[in-house]
Amino acid sequence: MKFTDGYWGIRSGVTALHPAEAYDVEATENSLTVYAPTQRIRKRGDVLNRPLATVRLSSPMPDVVAVRILHHAGGLQRPPSFELPGATATPVTTRAGDDVAELTSGGLTARVVRGEDWRLDFVAGDRVLTSSSTKGMGLMTTPDGVHHVVQRLDLGPGDVVYGLGERFGPLVKNGQTVDIWNNDGGTASEQAYKNVPFYLTNAGYGVFVNHPGLVSFEVASELVSRTQFSVAGQELEYLVIHGPSPKEILRRYTALTGRPARVPAWSYGLWLSTSFTTDYDEATVTSFVEGMAEHDLPLSVFHFDTFWMREFNWCDFEWDPRTFPDPEGMLARLKARGLRICLWINPYIAQRSPLFAQAAAKGYLVRRPDGSVWQWDRWQAGMGLVDFTNPEARDWYASHLRRLMDMGVDAFKSDFGERVPTDVVWDDGADPQRMHNYYTQLYNQTVFDALRERHGDGGAVVFARSATAGGQRFPVHWGGDNDSTFPSMAESLRGGLSLAMSGFGYWSHDIGGFENLPDPAVFKRWIPFGMLSTHSRLHGSTSYRVPWDFDDEAVDVLRSFTRLKMRLMPYLSAMAREAYEDGVPVLRPMALEFPDDPATTYLERQYLLGDRLLVAPVMSADGTVSFYVPAGTWTSLLDGTQVTGPGWVTQRHGFDSVPVLVRPDTVLPFGAVDDRPDYDYADGITLRLYELTDGHDSTLVVPLADGDARVTYRVRREGSRVDVSTGRDDVPWRVEVPGTRVVVHAEPGTTELSLEV
Repeated sequence: MKFTDGYWGIRSGVTALHPAEAYDVEATENSLTVYAPTQRIRKRGDVLNRPLATVRLSSPMPDVVAVRILHHAGGLQRPPSFELPGATATPVTTRAGDDVAELTSGGLTARVVRGEDWRLDFVAGDRVLTSSSTKGMGLMTTPDGVHHVVQRLDLGPGDVVYGLGERFGPLVKNGQTVDIWNNDGGTASEQAYKNVPFYLTNAGYGVFVNHPGLVSFEVASELVSRTQFSVAGQELEYLVIHGPSPKEILRRYTALTGRPARVPAWSYGLWLSTSFTTDYDEATVTSFVEGMAEHDLPLSVFHFDTFWMREFNWCDFEWDPRTFPDPEGMLARLKARGLRICLWINPYIAQRSPLFAQAAAKGYLVRRPDGSVWQWDRWQAGMGLVDFTNPEARDWYASHLRRLMDMGVDAFKSDFGERVPTDVVWDDGADPQRMHNYYTQLYNQTVFDALRERHGDGGAVVFARSATAGGQRFPVHWGGDNDSTFPSMAESLRGGLSLAMSGFGYWSHDIGGFENLPDPAVFKRWIPFGMLSTHSRLHGSTSYRVPWDFDDEAVDVLRSFTRLKMRLMPYLSAMAREAYEDGVPVLRPMALEFPDDPATTYLERQYLLGDRLLVAPVMSADGTVSFYVPAGTWTSLLDGTQVTGPGWVTQRHGFDSVPVLVRPDTVLPFGAVDDRPDYDYADGITLRLYELTDGHDSTLVVPLADGDARVTYRVRREGSRVDVSTGRDDVPWRVEVPGTRVVVHAEPGTTELSLEV
């Protein structure tokens, strides 16, 4: 929200008060409290009729400082609030002097400079990361009488901002206005399904605004040298998270708000959907599955979208008997083919559904202030909204999921969760404004927990559309309703990169686009992008996405990249371990991996899959693509050609190709199986050595498909000699150097080998 009229003025009707001095400071062993009146106190009479801001500094974990700005303290503390599983009692040092007061947590110090122009600096070492300087804090009242608390943090020259959830505009948020408010707005607008009040910068820090409702950000927009954020009400809490690197910021942020869960290995395979409003029954489904087998296309998951249930009945969790008269038998037949099953669900109960009356009678639906059930006709006629603040409603909803899992269902696509009204009453007394974004957290957690209860840790996976801070704990998330065009392909990637910078470890998108029928060129160009994402799904709106509906070449392209992904599973599983253990996403913006290369700052049409593979999706029909290569000699994973950076490269690719380059000094594990994602990755593994430097000494840890057992390989190079060792001796393995004839096989029983390169 904007409050000013240019740099000097205030918008008409806005009352602005700014804490003018650190009048008094109190230090305890775990906090620092600043009392800051909105006018300098020069005589006793100045304390009268004068608002006072209370600014409390504390630390929920090392290298993180929480700042709470409070005006009036007598308000009701209504739920919900973000869970912070990583918050703990953290030792800090404090001091309160006449000129300076400080609170230090780990390597981060919050320094209150007391004087004529007081300010709050955040300091690491001898460097000021950012500051709340002149008029940095504000107590604002808008013309409608709503009170807001505002914070403005300085941006230095060259400082850029990333994150704020899944956003489809430019990856760098400078110059943008961002409202943290979940909406079902597609992928082509400023609205987003996944809004996260967290951003990170290239200046060594990130900021998490600990408020689940509407947070308005003005990122170098209202004041071009500051990031401003504001909330309605009497208080605002934000946390400054020290890095210094972007990866370290994400590690700390996800340690605080929760790490992504481990997902099952089978989920990395190809998902095929019925699509949305297409006509389908068991015969259609069987024809798709058989068609995939006939075309030698590995398929891991079959997804039934909305019309597995009868129209006007969503959600009653009952198969439409007209099209699926024998669901148990059908699922058994599909699972006999080695497939996993996913079903579409949402948190709405249509009036025609028999469950509506049951849920309404038991108080499981959100109600209006007069006690009536909240209903509307958007999406489903007369639908109500499940009240997930009610524990009984959550268990009731989960019971229907358990019944479907008893039939053989393995996963759920937890769609929607954004259209949450604010003129309602929640069972637990939650503030409707705060519940709007937070609703998705309770919804997705209910579904994820039901799956985890059945399949155990590492066995649960949802396909979720909506999220907020902490939602990364319940993966996987996909990018929502995109269009079947090259521009939409680009906006989808921007959304995924922005989400990665917001702490989400896994990500997917609809291959070929969701809306409309993609041109064959769009569909074929999208396939490598989709298969070189953590999770890969063929899904559309009004048309099927089976590749033979496009042309024979689409079948070949899908086969090639699906099999490539299956062989990359040892690598992808290792990268996923970084996500669920350290909070570093698998899909990475270039700036996350190369923060010291200024050329990567604004890159948003390419990415890193893990830390070793650079991918530049082709977004043109003729195959022309330009991308940036950081320093070193990078090798094409597909044909072994090399490019040397730093610099820009322009290439032209056929539909069967895409720039996917291996970083120099890489040991890339390559699996022996190409028709499924869940296998013993060490059995027959190939270690590919790419441009190893003299003195290279690395340890590669490959989690097996279950995620618990691991195999370790150590690779060392001295001169032209490379030594490789491993702790596993019961399977064959080999080492090769792409671009040469050097291939060394290790038969079972061999734990060490050497080669000349």
